[in-house]
Amino acid sequence: MSTFKEKWSHAFAIAEESETTWTEGERELIDKLAQFVVRRRMTTVALMTLESSRPLNFVGSQALAFLAPLLTLIFNKADVDRFIELLEKRQSVDLICDTILELENARDDNNQHPTQQVQ
Repeated sequence: MSTFKEKWSHAFAIAEESETTWTEGERELIDKLAQFVVRRRMTTVALMTLESSRPLNFVGSQALAFLAPLLTLIFNKADVDRFIELLEKRQSVDLICDTILELENARDDNNQHPTQQVQ
C-alpha cells in the first residue's frame, strides 16, 4: 500500500508560483496580446474577462485546442499553439493581466498633457 501512495503522492500537486518560467516567445506573445487590447481600449473588458475566468484557464486552453482549426483561419497557427500552451500554465493569467495594466498605464502617462497637473 505504501508504494501506491508513493507513486500517486504528487499526482495532483500544483506547481509553486516561483517554479513557473516564461520563455522569450511566451513573453512576446503576451506583449502582442496586451498591445492589441490596449490599442483598442478594451483594457477593462479584457481584465474582467481574464479575472472572472481565472479558475478555468486550463479548461479554456483545452477549448481553444478544440477550436484551433477555426482560429487558424484568423490567426497564425504557431501563435494559436503557443497561446494554448501558455494558458495551460496556472500563472499565465497573472502575467497577461500585469502586462495589460503596464501598457495601459504607460499609454495614460504618454497621453497626459504637460500642462495638466496630477493633484
